[in-house]
Amino acid sequence: MKQIFGRRKASKSADKELIGGRRHAVSNQQSGSGVADQSGQQPILSSTGHACGSGNRMGFQESRINDGLFSSHFRPLPSIKDMPNAEKQNLLIVKLNMCCTQFDFTDPTRNMREKKIKGETMMDILDYVKTANTKFPEIVVEGITKMISENLFRTLVIPPREKKVLQAFDLEEDEPLMDPAWPHLHIVYELLLNFVQSPETDAKLAKRYVDHSFILRLLELFDSEDLRERDYLKTVLHRIYGKFMVYRPFIRKAINNVFYQFIYETEKHNGIAELLEILGSIINGFALPLKEEHKLFLVRTLIPLHKPRCISMYHRQLSYCITQFVEKDEKLADTIIRGIIKCWPVTNSPKEVLFLGELEEILEATQPSEFQKCMVPIFSQVARCFNSSHFQVAERALFLWNNDRVYNLISQNSKVILPIILPALEKNINGHWNLAVRSLSLNVQKLFSEREAELFAECMLTYEEDKVREEARKLKQEAAWKRLDEIASDKVTSGEAVLISPTLPRQPSV
Repeated sequence: MKQIFGRRKASKSADKELIGGRRHAVSNQQSGSGVADQSGQQPILSSTGHACGSGNRMGFQESRINDGLFSSHFRPLPSIKDMPNAEKQNLLIVKLNMCCTQFDFTDPTRNMREKKIKGETMMDILDYVKTANTKFPEIVVEGITKMISENLFRTLVIPPREKKVLQAFDLEEDEPLMDPAWPHLHIVYELLLNFVQSPETDAKLAKRYVDHSFILRLLELFDSEDLRERDYLKTVLHRIYGKFMVYRPFIRKAINNVFYQFIYETEKHNGIAELLEILGSIINGFALPLKEEHKLFLVRTLIPLHKPRCISMYHRQLSYCITQFVEKDEKLADTIIRGIIKCWPVTNSPKEVLFLGELEEILEATQPSEFQKCMVPIFSQVARCFNSSHFQVAERALFLWNNDRVYNLISQNSKVILPIILPALEKNINGHWNLAVRSLSLNVQKLFSEREAELFAECMLTYEEDKVREEARKLKQEAAWKRLDEIASDKVTSGEAVLISPTLPRQPSV
């Protein structure tokens, strides 16, 4: 029994010594006395990832254990620039460790003093990174990335958006959500941005900590409701793409996966526009000839991005990426245009207006030889837009003739295009409810009649003949239905089965 009680007393005394030692180390770090040990040696990184001095451990991995102590004993530390060069690194590590502490920013009245001290401490670290003139050692790189990860990588609180998806075009009118922690987060983003683009950051060393997991967690933050955070993420990810060349294929693939999930699963994501903006500059730098990987990305990702209802949130950036591909490789114009026509909306008029604007931009970059391959499906769709009951769709389609580049392409191929669009123009002139659409249709028709009178007269003659044939077909069909009705009426009283004469002409359904 004495041996058992003796062991318990020994274990309790050891625990007290360990806790007391930790408190002593923390108080030393916060008072500034623990910035450098008495031997004057700088801490070194041990194999376990901790910084080791002269007996006191102040590792990054222990920062979470000391959160309670940090929050209750926060003390301002001296500025790094005021310290001797030999002690600057030690103080930086202490401050980085200190800034790993988390606070609740949803309640502005809690931990006001500690939040202020933490903000000032992070500003001092940011100033150190901006003004550094020597390469960052590994312990500093580890400390900075650790602190950034602790503060940025969190579970995003996203309000339910099921109803918003049904009204996708009202999303732009919603007030953006502002993160209450932003005054604190924007300092962390500034630190990350300056750290990545600093010439003192060695890419080979930094990639041990800015790894695949780090990049994936950055991409998760693009779904943040706060526009300011997404703008910082856009800049940071672009700088990482430029500095860490080895990660470029991985980043493109990871962004691709975000798009796949958005297109085929959720149709909910706040950062599609920012990710497309990054890709726009990446596509602009693609070497020629384009790799097969990039062409597959166009066909499997960019073109299907036209399907979601909320395309208005990112259409400008998507249109830029698509146009970049046409400018890089003119042979892709036919594939792109046919893909967009395949995704063309049927009942979504605002989306149709966006598509017509994008189509105009693509046609501006399309060469005549490629235009001829796809002009029939293009103007078959444009003719349907002419007759849209939504006047903005009809007007936007007719405005194509105001673009000199597009007008020249049409003029060079008017023998094919005019017969396609002339019936739609005539239908507008004779019966569209909107006066502006009628006037624009008349102007387009006048352009053809004045520029190519013979072709226009020939097409009009063909149109009139087709119109007469169509009217005769309708009359014949009406007569057939009338005869069938009469036969049914004669037989209905006798109870006999109604037989249709084999000589009765059968008309195809319209």
